[in-house]
Amino acid sequence: MPRDPKNAIPRTGLNRSLKARAGSLLLAPLLLAGCADRLDHLGKAPSMTPIENPSQQAEATGVSMPMPQRSTQMRQPASLWEADARGFLRDLRATKVGDIVTVVVEMAEEAQISNQTTRSRAGSESAGVPNFLGLESKLNSVLPNAVDPENLINLNSSGSSSGSGAVNRRENISLQVAAVVTSVLPNGNLVIAGRQEMRVNYELRELRIAGVIRPQDISTTNTVSYEKIAEARIAYGGRGQLTDLQQPRVGQQVLDAILPF
Repeated sequence: MPRDPKNAIPRTGLNRSLKARAGSLLLAPLLLAGCADRLDHLGKAPSMTPIENPSQQAEATGVSMPMPQRSTQMRQPASLWEADARGFLRDLRATKVGDIVTVVVEMAEEAQISNQTTRSRAGSESAGVPNFLGLESKLNSVLPNAVDPENLINLNSSGSSSGSGAVNRRENISLQVAAVVTSVLPNGNLVIAGRQEMRVNYELRELRIAGVIRPQDISTTNTVSYEKIAEARIAYGGRGQLTDLQQPRVGQQVLDAILPF
């Protein structure tokens, strides 16, 4: 049966409808993913992260560094001294997987940088042919009242550029966090990872720290300073109602990421 042309959907309109539906299906997961964290504390305090195995944290996994071969020294049966021991008496500092070490972060940094550059250049060139085998007198017949043999070429050029920049940075952080030894590397260094959460009213503050430390850098009070952590990863942030108000909406963030201008 032939289709009624009055009820037929134009091909261009059908294509636009299909494209609009496809775009909505692609945009929906992005919007849901961006709103999932905010919907968690809708009308209530943010949920704390469940306690998990610290070795499964993203900061503690994937440590790959060149290591020397492990020492294979034998222990003497009648000796009280152990070849790989750091002391004769028992050491209560963190040395093995599962031990806890306190990381002290005392950061007071300030930097001021100011740069200014100015450059200019000017040049001038002129040339003429007053006498050239008498042919200079013929120029007026070709170009009457238009050519001066003594001033045939006159070039001028100039250029200038200037730039300035300034950096004024100040950071002041003072905190302590307990980290867990997640693994012992073949050379004896310790991989640590720790996380601390604190909720005040409807705002949850989170502190994460991870890195590699040397057992020798752990003090007698079982603490280590942050500047002695190799490959240190320190993150301090949070989530909650105040944090949500300080961020643009999810739709605006998507537009900022895809718009080319």
